[in-house]
Amino acid sequence: MTAATSAAPTDRLDTFPRLLLEHARVRGARPAVREKDLGIWQSWTWAEAAREVRAIACGLAELGFKRGDRLGIIGDNRPRLYWSMCAAQMLGGIPVPMYQDAVALEMTFVLQDAGIHIAIVEDQEQVDKLLEVREQCPELRHIVYDDPRGLRHYTQAFLHGLDEVVAAGAIHDANQPDFLDQEIAQGRPDDIAIMLYTSGTTGKPKGVCQTHHALISAARGGCGFDGLGEADEVLSYLPMAWVGDNLFSYAQALVAGFTINCPESGDTVMTDLREIGPTCYFAPPRVFENLLTQVMIRMEDAGALKRRMFHYFMGVAKRCGAGILDGKPVPAADRLLYALGKLLVFGPLKNVLGMSRIRVAYTAGAAIGPDLFRFYRSIGINLKQLYGQTETCAYVCLQPDRQIKFDSVGLPAPGVEIKVADNGEILVKGPMLLKEYYRRPDATAESINADGYFMTGDAGFLDEDGHLKIIDRAKDVGKLGNGAMFAPNYIENKLKFFAHIKEAVAFGHDRDMVCAFINIDMGAVGNWAERRGIPYAGYTDLAAKPEVYQLIQECVEQVNAELAHDAMVADTQVHRFLILHKELDPDDDELTRTRKVRRNFISEKYAVLIDALYGGKASQFIETEVKFEDGRKGKVAADLVIRDVKTFPVTQVNLGRAA
Repeated sequence: MTAATSAAPTDRLDTFPRLLLEHARVRGARPAVREKDLGIWQSWTWAEAAREVRAIACGLAELGFKRGDRLGIIGDNRPRLYWSMCAAQMLGGIPVPMYQDAVALEMTFVLQDAGIHIAIVEDQEQVDKLLEVREQCPELRHIVYDDPRGLRHYTQAFLHGLDEVVAAGAIHDANQPDFLDQEIAQGRPDDIAIMLYTSGTTGKPKGVCQTHHALISAARGGCGFDGLGEADEVLSYLPMAWVGDNLFSYAQALVAGFTINCPESGDTVMTDLREIGPTCYFAPPRVFENLLTQVMIRMEDAGALKRRMFHYFMGVAKRCGAGILDGKPVPAADRLLYALGKLLVFGPLKNVLGMSRIRVAYTAGAAIGPDLFRFYRSIGINLKQLYGQTETCAYVCLQPDRQIKFDSVGLPAPGVEIKVADNGEILVKGPMLLKEYYRRPDATAESINADGYFMTGDAGFLDEDGHLKIIDRAKDVGKLGNGAMFAPNYIENKLKFFAHIKEAVAFGHDRDMVCAFINIDMGAVGNWAERRGIPYAGYTDLAAKPEVYQLIQECVEQVNAELAHDAMVADTQVHRFLILHKELDPDDDELTRTRKVRRNFISEKYAVLIDALYGGKASQFIETEVKFEDGRKGKVAADLVIRDVKTFPVTQVNLGRAA
C-alpha cells in the first residue's frame, strides 16, 4: 500500500505520522516542502513527501531501528532531515536533533546521554565530527549521510548513504507491505515525539521529552490564533535542534498543511527569503536587529536625496504606521502621507527585506527593543512577540492582533494557564508541557509543582490587562549592596537595543554598583568607523579605539537615563564598563548555541576584569585562549581601558511604575 493511498483515520489525527498521511490523502498535489539546491528551487508535494518518509522509515527498520529508539539528526534545514524525524516517529522512535554548528565534544554528551544507535547527518562535515568521537560513543552503530560529496573514499561499514537506506526501505516495504501501517497504528498521542536538549546555561543540557499531544496542541493553538492554513509559506532556516523551529517549521506545517521552504545555505537566507516571500516568519530578535542594522548602513551610504526621503517618511511611519496597522483612528493627512511613503519607501524596503507578503511575524528567545519593534510595525510588518520554553513547546504567551504592547510578551495562549508565585516566578500549566526530562526524574519533579504548574524560572508579572511582562531569569535576579533589585538581563537587553552593541554582561549582585562588559557589533561599528576615516585591523583593534569607547559610552549613558525613570531599577545604572577584546563565542563556551550568556562561566573566566572594574583601575591587561573553527587554539591579548560613565538621579514622575 503506498502512502498516497494509505488513509489515516480522520478522527484520530493525534500523531505526526497520521497527520502526514492525512495531508497526502486530502491535499496530495499541493507543495509540502521546497529546497533550493544549486540556485534552483525543488518542490515535493504532500504525496511525494509521504512516500519519501515511508521509504526512510522502512530503511531505518532494516538498520534495526525500533520503537523507543532515539535517532540523532544533525545538519542544516533539509527536507530529508525533516522527513527522517517523521520516519522515526512512524516507527515509534524519538528524533533527537542536534545543533549543526556544535563541535564534536558537545555532540558527545547528547549522543551518550540519549543512547543514540543511529544518526542521520547532512554531509561530510557532520560525518567527520561523529567519526572523531565515535570511540567515546560505543552505542552509535550506524551513521547515515544525506549529501555524499567528499565521502566516496570513506569505507567504514557503519557508514551508509541515505539513498542506500531509502532503496533498502523500498524493498522492505514491498516485502512487508503491512509492517509500517501497523507501526503507525500503534502510535499514541502520549508517546514521546521528540527530544530537544536545553541550552545548558548553568550545567549539562537536559533532554526535554515532548509528546505528540503536547506539540500538536501547541501547533493547533498557534495556527488557530493567527489563522494559519494550507496557503501559508514559511522559510525554515533556524536550527532544527531549537524548539522554535520544531514548532513553526514542523509541528505547525503538519497541523495546517502549509509549505516549508529550506534555504540553500546560511549565506543565502536573505536572497532566498526575497525569492519565496513567506507569509509567516519567525526569527529571534538578533535577526531583526541585524536586518535593521543593514538597512541603516545602506541608508548612510546612499545619496543625500534618498537619505532625506527615507528619514522624512520614517518620521511619518513612526507617527502613524503602527496605528494604521492596528486599525486605530489616524488623521486623513497622515494616512495620505503614509500611502505615499508606502509607495516610495516602505514597499521597496519590505521587498528588500523579503517581507512583502508577511501576514504575521514573530520574535522570541530574548527581549526586543521597543524602537526595533516599533520600526517594523510602523512600516506595515505585523511583528509580534511570543513567550515559551523548550519545556512548553515555545507556547505560553502570544500577542493578539491590535492588542500589541511593546513591553509585554502578550496574553496567555489558548489553553494555557499562567500565575505568578509569591517570589515573582512565572508558573504555567497546559497541554503543551513536557512529559519528562530524559532519565532525570529528579529534574522532572523539581520543574513541576504539586498543582501541575511548570516553574519557568523567569520572573515577571501580569499587568492590569492580563499581559505578561518578563523582568529576568528568577535565578539571576539579585540585590545590590544597598538592597535594591538587580536584574542583569533587563539591563543587558537595554544595552543590546543599540545597533552598535552586540552583547553585554552586567555584574552587581551583592556589590555597591553595576558594571558591564560590552561586545561591539563588528558590522555596525566597522561601518561607523570607516565613514569617519578611522582605520582598524580587526575586532580587537577596533574595540580599543578611543572614538569607539566614546560611542559606546554615549549608549551606556542613554540607558542610564532611561533606568533613572523607573524607581524599581534606577539604582542599577551602569557606573563603569569595558569593551572586551574578543567577541563572546559559543565555541569558547561563553555563550550557549542559542546565544544565551553563560554568566557563571564568564564570571570565572574574566574574574581579573571584574576585579579591575570594581577595584577602580583605569585599565587591565588580559590574555585569553580562543578556539578557531578548524580546531586550532590561539591567544588574544590586550590592555583593556575601563571607563566611568555618568549616572542620573531618580525621576520622581514614574515612581512605582513596573519595569
